[in-house]
Amino acid sequence: MASASTAEIINDFLGSTHVFASSVSDVIEERLLREVGPPQLTFSQFKLLKLVALTDAQTIGDVAAFLRVSNAAASKAVDKLVRQGFLVREEAPRDRRAIQLSLTASSRRVLAAYNAAKDRKLSSVFREFRAEDLQRTADLLDRLTAGIVDHTAREEEICLQCGIYYRQKCLVRQLVRRNCIYHRRQNRKDTSAAPPGNGPR
Repeated sequence: MASASTAEIINDFLGSTHVFASSVSDVIEERLLREVGPPQLTFSQFKLLKLVALTDAQTIGDVAAFLRVSNAAASKAVDKLVRQGFLVREEAPRDRRAIQLSLTASSRRVLAAYNAAKDRKLSSVFREFRAEDLQRTADLLDRLTAGIVDHTAREEEICLQCGIYYRQKCLVRQLVRRNCIYHRRQNRKDTSAAPPGNGPR
């Protein structure tokens, strides 16, 4: 059992990480979106656009799992973005139960403007820190995250949304050696869509 002083240090560390995460969300993500995005686009809707841009979500279930909402809420979110001209929703040619979501010219412009503003902001915020210090801190946080996830009862249901904003990798899959819910669902779809005799190798 950790000593009182160690417990205090751990709690202080977690408090610092919580404040840091909140500052990233409130100052860098949501504020930047308000500066460069159209007023009707909420941050939750923007997350959905990022999902479509960087993954191949093809069912409402994929969207719901990522946004952590019900299928009905996910369907409404998609429909609203379609009406606003930010998404195109079509039936998948091989499976009418599935959908194909794609960006429009308007949503691509929003994403490009946001990414450019984000890069400028991050360059300004982190210019005083050495690259090796940032890398060392990132490695420590990754190891701590893996430890937390590995002690969770149902790690397989966790989606940390690793690659949608700053990364092109799944932290859970890489460090804990488990597939997150999105990758497992995608793998099942890939397997079911493969022609007989051409299964995954």
